[in-house]
Order: sequence, then structure tokens, then C-alpha cells
Amino acid sequence: MLSPQQLASLNRRAFRKRYAAGQLISGVSATEEWYATIVSGVIKLIKALPDGRQQIVALLLPSDFLGRPFKATSPYVAETATTVELCCYSARDFDRLLAEQADLKQLFLERALDAVDAARDWMLLLGRKSAREKVAAFLLMIARGRGSRACATCAADQFERVELPLSRTEMADYLGLRLETVSRQLNWLEAVGVVKRLDRRGIAISNVGELERISAADTPQ
Repeated sequence: MLSPQQLASLNRRAFRKRYAAGQLISGVSATEEWYATIVSGVIKLIKALPDGRQQIVALLLPSDFLGRPFKATSPYVAETATTVELCCYSARDFDRLLAEQADLKQLFLERALDAVDAARDWMLLLGRKSAREKVAAFLLMIARGRGSRACATCAADQFERVELPLSRTEMADYLGLRLETVSRQLNWLEAVGVVKRLDRRGIAISNVGELERISAADTPQ
């Protein structure tokens, strides 16, 4: 954990950026002049394939880090899935603090390893879990910000409103499913009383424990 003095040093030149949904944003590669922590909203990291197709490879959620220190280029494009607010830092100042502050370097390393663990968990989900498990895990991840991260809302047994940052088509793309399969699983979760659709992007999660059980254990499809 950083000391108040270290935090003050990092935040002294911090500035905010705000983006509407659907915008491409900079700050991904080390050639940019700033890095950022996500204050609110969701960012999609997108990989473009040689034939023009695109794949969502990760979602960045509140408190995640946007940027790529130590490397001049990034293979990904960052696009806002929702309205996003960023707390930005000068890349030069941040790189200098990483070099000077062992605590900050340690914290950054821990966060990077957390991201690696999350990516490996997601590989397991995409490769081994059923369609129902995938959709349930996705809803939990969005509701909690990140399933493995402790936060004030993680202990809640219900969420009165969760804004889904992706359309059903994007969800299908991200989860490696067909659009019809995503719709069928959402309909099933609503039919059994686990979730309730409120509007086009809003849902309520009525039974978090049951959603956790579904995400962890294969159930009849």
C-alpha cells in the first residue's frame, strides 16, 4: 500500500478524462503521454485480425489500469463500452515513480499478476464451461466489478440494477457463443427467478448465490 506522501506525489498532476460510449481512446501503448485508472464505466480491449474481423479480448472495469508501460506498442485497441471516466497520470511521472518507489512497483506488479490470473480464469471459462456457466459468470463479473476482487458490494445477495456494458451480440462474441444461445440462457435465468430484465441493458440479480452456483457447476441446458 502506498503512503499518503506517495499517493500525493502520484495524484499531484492527475487529471480527468471523460468519454462517451463507443469512442476509441488513447493511452494503451507506451508511446502515449498518459496512463489511467478507470473511475467509472467499462472499456473494451479489442484485437483486430488481419482479415478485418475484431475480437473483444478483455473488459476493463472500475479500478483497472489502462496503459502499457515498458512497451512501445500494444496489439489492442481500447474502445469505451459505456460512458467512461478516467483518472489519468503523466506517463513520464508514472514511469519515474515506478523507478523510484519500490512500493508502487510492487503494487503495479501485483495488479499485473492479478490481471494474468483473471485472463487464465477466463480462458478456462471459454474453453471448458457450458453456455449457461459462461453467461452466469459474465453477469457476476459485471455486477461485482471483478469476481476475484474484494469490494463492498461483493457480499451482497442481490443487485437491484446492473447495467450490461455489452449488447447481446457483443456478449456472444466475448463469450464465444451464438447470439441465440445468449438470449436463451438469459431467458432461462429470468424464468427461474435468478435475474429480471428491467430494460434493454438493465437487469436485476435476485439471487446471487444461485447465480454463483450456476456459474461454477454445469447444469442442464
